[in-house]
Amino acid sequence: MTSPSAKAKRSGLLLPGLLTVLGAVVLCGLGTWQLERMQEKRAYIDRLETQSAGAPAPMPPSTDWAKLDAGALDLTHVVAKGSYADEHVAGVRTTIAAGPPGTRQLSGFGRWIFQGFRLEDGGVILVNRGFVPESKFGQIRPASGPDTIRGFLRAPETRNAFTPADLPAIREFYTRDPAAIAAALNLPPAPFYLEAEREGDGLTPPAGVDVRELIGRIPDNHLQYALTWFALALTLVGVFGAYAWQGRKGTGSA
Repeated sequence: MTSPSAKAKRSGLLLPGLLTVLGAVVLCGLGTWQLERMQEKRAYIDRLETQSAGAPAPMPPSTDWAKLDAGALDLTHVVAKGSYADEHVAGVRTTIAAGPPGTRQLSGFGRWIFQGFRLEDGGVILVNRGFVPESKFGQIRPASGPDTIRGFLRAPETRNAFTPADLPAIREFYTRDPAAIAAALNLPPAPFYLEAEREGDGLTPPAGVDVRELIGRIPDNHLQYALTWFALALTLVGVFGAYAWQGRKGTGSA
């Protein structure tokens, strides 16, 4: 016959047990969500790699820009013909991590150099000419004259709660926002900007962008996060199991 103390201890496990089940379900749900995000991220990276690897297509006509989805065009390989709007450049502050051994890229604290480019069809798009270390920023002058630029269309970069305020009066920015930068340069806005493809040794600023390095910097840590959530769920169940076992031992010795 079960003693009153044993019944009390079993009933005392009810609430912790329910909370353990609820917590484990939530943690496993978070882990499953991270696995889903991993699949979405890898599909996104595969799409970017496919789009960027193709031969450059002509720039979409500027008359069609308002109807285009900038996100769907992200990293589309294009070629643009026109002339630089050579009045000013704008800088977007950034920090580039050093690449692995053998990587020929500039790194450290510096700025992306943005300049307007007037297309042959009359449209104007901002071109990110590439990264310049802060120590060399004062040496950069606007490019001028006609040019043919091979590069990649990019959607606007979004701000977050920690992004400093831009300083448009001195053409200094903290996000690659083509509308805000164009306004500071007295140019018409476009829904995207053009990332100039790297040319030359990659060490002469502004060096343009190597799309392989760009895609390689996209974070893909979702599997680690998923395993962390699943491990926490197992830990929670294990803690409850140990707690329940200690209670059972206590009951058995009573």
